[in-house]
Amino acid sequence: MQGPRRRSILISRLGGRPLGGVLGELRGIILDGEVPPGSAIPVDAVAAAFGVSRIPVREALMTLIGEGLVDHRPNGGYRVATMTAGEFTEIYLVREALETAALRAAVELATEDDDRQALAAHGALDAAVVAFDGRLYHRESRRFHLALLRPCRMRRLLHMLDTAWNMTEPLQPMTHLDSADRALLHADHAGMLAAFRARDAAALTAVFAEHHHRLQAAIGALPHDTGLFDED
Repeated sequence: MQGPRRRSILISRLGGRPLGGVLGELRGIILDGEVPPGSAIPVDAVAAAFGVSRIPVREALMTLIGEGLVDHRPNGGYRVATMTAGEFTEIYLVREALETAALRAAVELATEDDDRQALAAHGALDAAVVAFDGRLYHRESRRFHLALLRPCRMRRLLHMLDTAWNMTEPLQPMTHLDSADRALLHADHAGMLAAFRARDAAALTAVFAEHHHRLQAAIGALPHDTGLFDED
């Protein structure tokens, strides 16, 4: 005899709050790390939560599959996308190349207003470190990086970077790191900010490369029982 069915984590996150559009809500929940990779996405229950038919839910899920945020397996239904360690490394190589190109251009075009935004983003990141809040640190780290990148004004490049970045967001890799690793990464952020404000492209890209490699090494050293990656 089967035991009682467990309520989907996704449905639990949808409950008790006002909901907007199906696509936007599902994307936001997945990107914020509220639902771990591999979590089931029950179409009927999602449709009921939004008060819609299955059709808009399936359409939203097809879009999220295209974005790399959802997987679909025959006879297995939909689930939040998982990623192997090798796939994660591959995406990070793409991110590093795109971000390096954007940073070089951003330094040349940055203004005093861009400096103010970068300083504000770094201040928010400082607060996340003090609060020992891994998820907040993860979110503010992305905000800080984007503050350095946006001045490049390269819309298509930023879109490609955003897409690649989103693919790693459900894993919330920064939340798995200890305080010592986060402190080292945050020191890199300070170095990046200083080089950005000095308009020193060579120094900025050098610090960023070290930062990216440090992050990948820290994540690669995590114990396998964290559930961060799917099996190869």
